[in-house]
Amino acid sequence: MATDLRKDAREHLVPHFTRSAVWQSDELPVIVRGDGCAIYDDQGRRYIDGLAGLFCVNIGHGRGDIAAAAAKQMEQLAYSPVWSATHPAAVEAATLITELAPGDLDAVFFVSSGSEAVESAIKFARQYHRRQGQEQRTKFIARDFSYHGTTMGALSLTGVPGYRAPFGPLLDGVFHVPNTLGATIPPGGSARDLPCIQAIEEVLEREGPETFAAIFAEPVQNGRGALVPPDGYWQELRAICDRYGILLVADEVINAFGRLGHWFGVERFGVQPDMLTFAKGSTSGYAPLGGVLVRRPLADTVFAGDDGIFTHGATWGGHPVATAVAQANISALRSEAVLDNVRANAPHLERSLQALVAPHPSVKEVRGTGYFYAIELMADRDSGQELTEEQSLVLLRQVLPTAMRKVGLVTRPDDRGATMLLLSPPLIADRGVIDELLGMVDAVLTEADRYTHR
Repeated sequence: MATDLRKDAREHLVPHFTRSAVWQSDELPVIVRGDGCAIYDDQGRRYIDGLAGLFCVNIGHGRGDIAAAAAKQMEQLAYSPVWSATHPAAVEAATLITELAPGDLDAVFFVSSGSEAVESAIKFARQYHRRQGQEQRTKFIARDFSYHGTTMGALSLTGVPGYRAPFGPLLDGVFHVPNTLGATIPPGGSARDLPCIQAIEEVLEREGPETFAAIFAEPVQNGRGALVPPDGYWQELRAICDRYGILLVADEVINAFGRLGHWFGVERFGVQPDMLTFAKGSTSGYAPLGGVLVRRPLADTVFAGDDGIFTHGATWGGHPVATAVAQANISALRSEAVLDNVRANAPHLERSLQALVAPHPSVKEVRGTGYFYAIELMADRDSGQELTEEQSLVLLRQVLPTAMRKVGLVTRPDDRGATMLLLSPPLIADRGVIDELLGMVDAVLTEADRYTHR
């Protein structure tokens, strides 16, 4: 059966972000089961899920209670749209999410994915400004190597050159500024002195701040490897937006629902955005759901008067089963104190990852926070030698995947701006799982050392 599945996959299933050589391989993984922090292939082999699926399986695999919530909703009401009507699952999920959201992020627009959430926020920002009589506010700022999705608007915000190149021209009026990689506040200075903040001011001055609709940023940026901003960075983003009447959008498709040890990543930095996009962790991957949290005054502006309307929608937005799953998932995260688990174990994860730097000369840096980390690689740290393009390709396509498969680790080698290994385990991972994961990472890095120091 497994051989047939691989053959049928090659012939009939179009993969996502997967090179042809991987898809055509006889060793193409076929994952058939999940339990807790582990997944199992068709040969019965166990793997630690070091990426929580795709940064999403926060509650862990194999939860019968969440499956039961989905089945119960299917039996009662499998589908009904939130167009000119509503249903209990969507209302209750929206209420639960807004109760957890910071400040007056009191309105939720549901969609089915992170890309759709970002696309919706782009459209909402433009329509909001138009309702304010500021039709000229059509431009956006995002950051280099940021990932905001794959639909055309979201891809326009995405700052990864390789993802954008095949699909140009993209949305006009999107400007990318430096991210926070290596950003440090000078002695006696403040976050306002950071070049990555000054670059935003320069774009606004050049283009005219009155023409900008929104700034999009992840609290901790995924692209370029778990970039944690310096203190005060988010306060400066908020100040710039307030000064010029620009909306601040926190893209929390990865950060939200516990990844950083908080319900929402902006809580870690003490800033209130105008909109917040979410997806993955809202259902822990048990059903497709995304959304945009919107500050109440903004929503009231767009919906003011009898003809008030957000001229946007999707068939699956607020789907009964997906929103019922979200309720079950979020309620379990809360009742089982899963975020407390992240906060309790995150220091151990950080210390242990940092301890892997010294014994591995191929490790350049470890970055991250909570249960969200990147390990950046180089040829030799002691001599300062970076990887050649050929070395990077061999590591990403051969050495790291082979080593991961050998030890039973599923995670992501990443080439967005550097050669990296990303780690994002399920939020239920306890000390024992973390130590098992760290042992596997240690073994994988040993293979990287052997290759770069042949």
